[in-house]
Amino acid sequence: MSGPEQTRVRQRPEVRRAMIVEAARAVIVRNGVGATGLRDIAAEADVSVGTVTYHFGSVVEILNEVVVLETERFYGAIVAAVDAEPDPVAGIRMLVEPLFGDTEQVRQHWRIWSDYWTAVVRRPEVAAEYAERIRVWEACLVRVVRRGVEAGVFTPAESPEVVALKLAAYSDGVATQIAQGVPDLTNTVALSWMWTFLAHELGVAPARIGGTAATPL
Repeated sequence: MSGPEQTRVRQRPEVRRAMIVEAARAVIVRNGVGATGLRDIAAEADVSVGTVTYHFGSVVEILNEVVVLETERFYGAIVAAVDAEPDPVAGIRMLVEPLFGDTEQVRQHWRIWSDYWTAVVRRPEVAAEYAERIRVWEACLVRVVRRGVEAGVFTPAESPEVVALKLAAYSDGVATQIAQGVPDLTNTVALSWMWTFLAHELGVAPARIGGTAATPL
């Protein structure tokens, strides 16, 4: 072994793997998947290319792990809070509002997701392998809608699964447009579109679903 790894204490395989994924996330956010290669990731992680290829077979495989990590970090606490929220309308808001926050964390999140779907479009089996681990937001939405239906709060014309899939597709598309800098499409506008969409799908007034309805005395 030579170079920077010579002086580093040897890490356990799972620790080194996690370091590589963290480095890959930083490079992907900065440069995009299209401009990210194994050498870039190795340089960011301060390891050899051989170390990267020992743990991962390709950039796409690393990207899968980056997306799993991103999912756990971005959605983990949100999903736990929503599952504990008894009010399904409040739960819907708690799930949707963080997607359109005006923060660097949200912008990085959507850059990663946009690159991910682009990278796997020609290899759908790659995404399929990770579906359960990366679609936690959608699965949580299904549970919230189902609770709302059972409580008589929501009256969707379609199943909770279909409503969740449609909203996931809609929010992904709108967030991508925001990332591309479409004029006049702000996070506030995007949220208003989400509430209108959900009101139509769930049979709830837009003002209520968006949390702007007057509280009854």
